[in-house]
Amino acid sequence: MIEQRKKLRLGELLIQQGSITQDQLRIALIEQKTNPIPIGRLFVQLGFVTEAVIRDMLAQTIGQESIDLTQVVVDADALKLVPQDFARRHRLLPIAFDAETQTLIVAVSEIFNVVALDQLRASLGAEIDLKTVLAGEAQLEETIDHFYGFELSVDGILREIETGEIDYQSLPGGGEEYTQPIVRLVGALLIDAVKRGASDVHFEPEFAFLRIRYRIDGVLEQVRSLHKTYWPGVAVRLKVICGMNIAETRAAQDGRLSLNLNGRPIDFRASTLPTIYGENIVLRVLDRDKSILRLDGMNLPERTIAILNRLMARPEGILILTGPTGSGKTTMLYSLLSQVNKETVNIMTMEDPVEYPVTLMRQTSVNETVKLDFASGIRSIMRQDPDIILVGEIRDRETAEMAFRAAMTGHQVYTTLHTNSAIGAFPRLLDIGILPDIMAGNIIGVIAQRLVRVLCRHCRESYRPVPEELALFRKDADGLHELYRPVGCKQCHFKGYKGRMALMEVLPMDGDLDELVARRATARELKSAARQKNFLSLADDGLKRVIDGTTSLAEVGRTVDLTGCLT
Repeated sequence: MIEQRKKLRLGELLIQQGSITQDQLRIALIEQKTNPIPIGRLFVQLGFVTEAVIRDMLAQTIGQESIDLTQVVVDADALKLVPQDFARRHRLLPIAFDAETQTLIVAVSEIFNVVALDQLRASLGAEIDLKTVLAGEAQLEETIDHFYGFELSVDGILREIETGEIDYQSLPGGGEEYTQPIVRLVGALLIDAVKRGASDVHFEPEFAFLRIRYRIDGVLEQVRSLHKTYWPGVAVRLKVICGMNIAETRAAQDGRLSLNLNGRPIDFRASTLPTIYGENIVLRVLDRDKSILRLDGMNLPERTIAILNRLMARPEGILILTGPTGSGKTTMLYSLLSQVNKETVNIMTMEDPVEYPVTLMRQTSVNETVKLDFASGIRSIMRQDPDIILVGEIRDRETAEMAFRAAMTGHQVYTTLHTNSAIGAFPRLLDIGILPDIMAGNIIGVIAQRLVRVLCRHCRESYRPVPEELALFRKDADGLHELYRPVGCKQCHFKGYKGRMALMEVLPMDGDLDELVARRATARELKSAARQKNFLSLADDGLKRVIDGTTSLAEVGRTVDLTGCLT
């Protein structure tokens, strides 16, 4: 009865604050009968509130200070006071130690975990005071991994398979339960990939061995090589958990997998392809919390954010995002839509397949089995009273015509197109079969995007640019005395880069550009007219990021054609 009052109390407080509705509280309480976890965590899982809202509400209710761990730099002296296994077991993180007052500040997700706090006080001794602050559960587990580092027992599992001797260190719960080593090996590799920030995991069989590679920050990197005898067991395990047919080895298959890692769900999209040495399996890691960011959290120039907000404010028309595979088009579309995803707006999507499930959005996957393609899907969506329509990709004339028809009937349409630049979208649409008169007036704007790696702030070094490099910067070259290049350190795993950011060229359409499109102007004419309206190309944006030290000239040159800057 007391527990039920606590549940209702948190729910009622959130209702009073306007964070949830009475219906949402009722749904969570019904769901809790079959899924007995804390009500606050259920609200987050159901997408009703964010973890930060729950954290701040709990802190306010019990008079406790709360903390956002993304803004915290953890003190190394504090980490030394608490053993790693104790921190992981009891879900607490020491974040600061004041030597003068002998006070240790510890972030916890459960403020009433008296047993853990008493054990910590006993191990610290009477001379050290303990102060607790409340942190979000998923954020806390992720930060513990980040600051303590993580150890995987892949070697122990492999040794167990080879010798038959059980490595109890590799067992969950300190050896209390036993699962097959192949099962644990696959789990350990997937967890390792997510923690290292991989976007893809490649399992590639060769003649005598299995190569395992991660794509981290857009670059493939080999992490393990296993003997070929491991591959049949690993392949079967991957196909089982991804919902594929284990008996089918001659045809390509697709599947999905969801894991709960660090307190949040991580999805994997799996694909198999037969090769001469066996099935090649690639898993795409879909981490929604890290991928779908707000515009103000993307490290974009203020000018670019202002233009994007202006484009999204237009009531109807098509917004096209272009770029090669892996340039973050879908992620950027979701980030744009998250700006306008409210209860007052009906957003409907047609994708191949749906990558990130998002609350409120009505998402549909293309399904060839029931003959639901992009064109027929858009036709059906238009009868569902949408305000905004997301079309995963314009591939053919029929899809393009349906997308433009939706835009002409008063809808906002967001879509992607495979071209190399923003200006290149117009000849591509002409090639597909869209008339210039239809394009003019119905395209809100075109965005071209590339992803480049960000220089590690801990180890980047400055150097004096040579004349050949200065020639790329034109008018900015006069006052340019130093640029930055990668070095490599422990913080960035000796790569010199850590994380990625988007380079972007945004072409907002207006009457002058519409007129040029309507009369089939050349790409040169369109670019010249756009330049007069302060249009910045991908190369311009990239060179600005090189000047401010965010990335290196070599990295920009890897993803963007800089030869035009020399003419």
